[in-house]
Order: sequence, then structure tokens, then C-alpha cells
Amino acid sequence: MTQRGSCLCRRVQYQIDGLLTDVLNCHCSMCRKLHASAFRTRAKVASKDWKWISGEEFVKFYESSSGEHKGFCSECGSSLLTRFDENPEVFGFPLGTLDTDPGVQAQRHVFVGSKAPWYHITDQLPQHDEY
Repeated sequence: MTQRGSCLCRRVQYQIDGLLTDVLNCHCSMCRKLHASAFRTRAKVASKDWKWISGEEFVKFYESSSGEHKGFCSECGSSLLTRFDENPEVFGFPLGTLDTDPGVQAQRHVFVGSKAPWYHITDQLPQHDEY
């Protein structure tokens, strides 16, 4: 199934031609700060299945921790993907940038040990203090 996504200003657009896997809600402090939200819902995708449609030149990367690089639109700031030095075959990306229905949902919550104290998880998904 083909997925399409974009940043807020739509300068950057991408396409995914492959499976979305390991869908989860991450409550770590980095995801909360990066997305200015209580958590980030993300999936993994094979890097070979990711294709920039337009605006790749606007994508800048920030090394948030050793070997982990967060890609974002340098114009509007939208978080687009995470690439990993130790596992270049896989990208992580926030489902919030998709313009299409991914047909998947989060299967668990991770890093709930550091979740925002003002947010209460109300669903029945499994919760893990760490990854």
C-alpha cells in the first residue's frame, strides 16, 4: 500500500511504498519536546521504501542522541523521520505527517515511566516503562 505525507508548509513531501511496522506511542521526553505533545505516535518503515517527492533540500537533520538523527523541515519545523547510524535499513517516522490513512494503529505505549505528568493514558494498550 502506498502512503503519502508532507510537512505543515507542504514544501517537503514523501511517499512510502511498503509496510508500516512497530507502531507505538512514545512518551519519552525527547519525543514530547520534538512534537510539543504528550507523546508521538510513530511507525517503522524500510528505508528502501521511503522516497522524497519534493523538498528534500529543505530537510535538515539534528543528532538528538549518538547515532540517531531527527529529520525536520527547515521552513516550518515539522518532524518527518528519524534515521539510525546502526540500522540504516529502517526509518522511524511520526504518523502525524501522513496525508493518507495508514490503516494501522498504535499497539503499545513506551517510555511511560517518563510520560508527561499532566497526561493520563486512558486506552487499554500495553504500557512499558521503557522501550
